[in-house]
Amino acid sequence: MKVIQTRLPGCAVIEPRVFGDDRGFFFETWNAGRFAEQGLPGQFVQSNVSSSSRGVLRGLHYQWPRPQGKLVSVLEGEVYDVAVDIRRGSPTFGQWEAVILSAENRKQFWIPEGFAHGFAVLSETALFHYLCTDVYVAEADAGIRWNDADIAVDWPVSAPVLSAKDEKAPFLKDVADDRLPVYVP
Repeated sequence: MKVIQTRLPGCAVIEPRVFGDDRGFFFETWNAGRFAEQGLPGQFVQSNVSSSSRGVLRGLHYQWPRPQGKLVSVLEGEVYDVAVDIRRGSPTFGQWEAVILSAENRKQFWIPEGFAHGFAVLSETALFHYLCTDVYVAEADAGIRWNDADIAVDWPVSAPVLSAKDEKAPFLKDVADDRLPVYVP
């Protein structure tokens, strides 16, 4: 596997080694030992799958307290996947990184605890997979507005399909300090 560090410390794109022949292909999506060798997480406690149609934008979501790190990938289709550093005091606070994840490129994106996450569907449909370092906790569920001008994510969709929750999410500057994670160097 190849690990590509992004400009946001801790966020990484993972390109697995794919073995293929005329029957199809095989690759590891996660291996505790190989991930640990690369300084990536070694324990996940929840696995999720979501299905969405073209133009759907989910995010920007996070949990606090009870943050979740996420290893994300696409099983079918293609998405524009985004991580935003929302850790108070971080030198990259409010900055974002994006990667195209698809069933074809088989890339994965590691998003550490303390980052908000979202994606926009570029294909007709997309089947999205998450491995999470903590379970979902409704009381810790939080979000940042997808089109926050201070963050200025360059989304590839201009009029996304949003949930009511995502339409009303606060801007980062309006989130109380105690509802954001803290940067620990």
